[in-house]
Amino acid sequence: MKRLPLKNAGRRLALLLLLTFGASFVLLAQAGAEAKKEEKSEPGIGWKWANFAILAAGLGYLIAKTAPALFRARTTAIQKDIAEAQAVKKDAESRAAAVDARVQALGAEMDRFRAQSKIEMREEGERIRQETAHQIARLDAQFAQEVESAGKVARRELKEYAAKLALDLAEQRIRVGANAATESGLVDAFVADLGHRESKN
Repeated sequence: MKRLPLKNAGRRLALLLLLTFGASFVLLAQAGAEAKKEEKSEPGIGWKWANFAILAAGLGYLIAKTAPALFRARTTAIQKDIAEAQAVKKDAESRAAAVDARVQALGAEMDRFRAQSKIEMREEGERIRQETAHQIARLDAQFAQEVESAGKVARRELKEYAAKLALDLAEQRIRVGANAATESGLVDAFVADLGHRESKN
């Protein structure tokens, strides 16, 4: 809405008053001319026109007195409405700018979150690989230790079994009456056989 300048309103009011007074004077002049013609037939017509002129002047004065204040109040109300509309527009623009800034910040935050997630996933994968390799190495070492321990137990049991077998064999030989040379040969053969088995294991 365009603001009505106060000067234009004053000029329009002055023009209205001028036209009112001009029309009043023209009517008064016509009335005077007609009054001269009709003075003989109708007395007091001049007074009627004089009353009309006074009434028109009074109306013009009242209009001139009240119209500027009316126009000023209307202009003030229009200017106030315009100022409020501009304030609402600025507020809406600032809110729209804030929303745009938030949307852009949210996009940047999402990109940063994606990049951070990729880095964390890569680091977690590397940590899991290292942990798995460590567990495998630990299990390999434990398995090797268990195999070695089982081998030691098996060798000990084999020696015990061989010793028992040698004792049983010696006991049988003694019972059958073997001589000392035979027993010595058997023991030597058994010890040689035992050494051969240990070298295989």
